[in-house]
Amino acid sequence: MTTWVGRTAVEIAAAVREKRVTPREVVAEHLARIARLDGRIGAFRVVRAEAALTEADEVAARSDLAELPLAGVPVAVKDNLAVRGESTRVGSAATPDTPAGADHVTVARLREAGAVVVGLTNVPELCVFGTTEGVHGTARNPWDTSRTAGGSSGGSAAAVAAGMVPIALGNDGMGSLRIPAANCGLVTIKPGHGVVPAGIGDGDWFGMSENGPLATTVEDARLMLSVLADDTGAVRQDDEPGALRIAVSVRSPLAGVTVSAPYAAAARDAAGVLMKAGHQVRRADPSFPLSLGVTSLAHWTAGTAVDAAPLDARLLTRRTRVHAALGRRFLNGVRGGSAREELRRRLEPFFEEYDVLLTPALARRSPRSQPWHERGWLRNVLANTNYSPLTPPWNLTGWPAMAVPFGTLPSGAPAAVQLVGRPGSEAELLRVAEQLEGLRPWTRTAPLD
Repeated sequence: MTTWVGRTAVEIAAAVREKRVTPREVVAEHLARIARLDGRIGAFRVVRAEAALTEADEVAARSDLAELPLAGVPVAVKDNLAVRGESTRVGSAATPDTPAGADHVTVARLREAGAVVVGLTNVPELCVFGTTEGVHGTARNPWDTSRTAGGSSGGSAAAVAAGMVPIALGNDGMGSLRIPAANCGLVTIKPGHGVVPAGIGDGDWFGMSENGPLATTVEDARLMLSVLADDTGAVRQDDEPGALRIAVSVRSPLAGVTVSAPYAAAARDAAGVLMKAGHQVRRADPSFPLSLGVTSLAHWTAGTAVDAAPLDARLLTRRTRVHAALGRRFLNGVRGGSAREELRRRLEPFFEEYDVLLTPALARRSPRSQPWHERGWLRNVLANTNYSPLTPPWNLTGWPAMAVPFGTLPSGAPAAVQLVGRPGSEAELLRVAEQLEGLRPWTRTAPLD
């Protein structure tokens, strides 16, 4: 008997379009896997079992089935994006349990392309932190369930890495796609500003947050991004990339934070692979300002202050309340400041000299899965900063950045690298990632069975 669990989105959609399998059969198989595994993983806040099967039948009846790029593909959605008929809780007890009247534009685009939403995934409260746990559930890393899946798109990443869905929707305000993708051995891309509609909270964390795909292959990530962007030309590159100028840096952008040996080794090894593939690879560090840590903290906390403002603070966890209170002190400076533009001007010469920046995706493995939402604010901030110092600069600049699995950690869990490019380089980054995948393929899902 053919099983569709573990297949890529591209494979599933092709089979559905050719009527070798029905959307209901595909969705039912994935729902059965969710029922069997999610008690261990904690990826989902809500599983839409009955609704998803009904919607799968609706996809099968569509007159344009043969043209749908995501025909019958099960997808999970991060619980800070509206799904019609479901509440959007954003990991908090302070948010209303009121069903959404309409889909977020990205969810609507996925559905228009034939995807079936099987559930909403767990996030940390207000999507603030790089670990995923709280009143609605704890998302664990399928490669090592003693560790967090990461955050804030931790539930979406866990769902894909566990084979419960082939693709999932998440978003990234300070690394919230790249952190869990790197932890869970997935491909993701945070697109540059304006490529995909944002609409995440009130103001998208001052324009730093972007919606994007989580997938097990570069091909799936590209396909999903093209649907989210509603523009295949924005991400398609038909020709092999020529010899690119690639800089490799293993230095943390944040003063006082170091990169562990396994992640530094992954970046160096990836650089060697790309050099053998014909690219011009050199060791070079971007000129990050010493003030980057303060700038990152100011924007991170101020974004939370905006999101927390309409909520009852008594229902927020202490770490979130402290984060938002600090952010209120930074709000005026962030709204009227020029720190992000200054950072862009400082880094533009680097990207005139180099086409792509290659770095470790993380500084060290993800923290242990604990009730971090019950821990103090400083402990959370230090844990987040020490393991993920390499993602925030590219939200501040608004430039595209990817996480790509590469190599393994001593524990046997996946390691990962980050690819960064100038504005408009999404297609170029995807092609470099595809070269890494072709030359050093990875295990696509965690060995849970």
